[in-house]
Amino acid sequence: MIHKVAAFYQFAALPDYRALREPLRAFCAGLALKGSVLLAQEGINGTIAGAPEAIDAFVRELAHGTLFGGRLNNLELKFSTAEAMPFGRLKVRLKKEIVTLGDEAADPTRQVGTYVAAAEWNALIAAPDTLVLDTRNAFEVAMGTFEGAVDPEIKSFGQFKDFAAEQLDPAKHRRIAMFCTGGIRCEKASAHLLARGFAEVYHLKGGILKYLEEVPEAQSRWRGECFVFDERVALGHGLRERGLREQELGHGRDE
Repeated sequence: MIHKVAAFYQFAALPDYRALREPLRAFCAGLALKGSVLLAQEGINGTIAGAPEAIDAFVRELAHGTLFGGRLNNLELKFSTAEAMPFGRLKVRLKKEIVTLGDEAADPTRQVGTYVAAAEWNALIAAPDTLVLDTRNAFEVAMGTFEGAVDPEIKSFGQFKDFAAEQLDPAKHRRIAMFCTGGIRCEKASAHLLARGFAEVYHLKGGILKYLEEVPEAQSRWRGECFVFDERVALGHGLRERGLREQELGHGRDE
């Protein structure tokens, strides 16, 4: 059986996120879905897998159902497949942030960097005055990244603000182009940099996964593989499965 995998997130005001946990868990369980979903006051973030029709029903409920009442009408969604179920169980967890940065001024619902489509990304990062910044963890960068990208050498995304304070200067770095696996970390990071006075902040819409899905390998500036936080471990161009099982690497979810 081929399993359909949905990676999704949206920053949206969910003041009732605690009350949403059990109904969402029950809905997912009824569809025999497995994976991880994070709920916070600032939105939702997750990756789940199951039968294609079950995933489709889940996405319809998020975007148009009564559970969220239309508040998730702008979901960032990416679909891929897995030959084996890539998750061992279903987890729906409550968090302070759907991606942890620890900066209250970084609010993507108020301000966020300029989205760049996958088709336009190559031209942006090839410009000589663009600082290309990988916002992922060091072990992810080691598996693959874009040509010429700066590695912040962080162990977790929560350390990004320290890197920015020490290594980035609004007067010097006039144009920054950021990327991450699915886009969510860049939304937070771009909001953080804009709040600190950086003038031009861009980020890859849909992240590396969207780029690998849409950009032909012959035109790609991506080198290596893209780490994903499930048992497939890594994906290549066309979102084809690569790599070892997550348990063997011992890395936890950061996106």
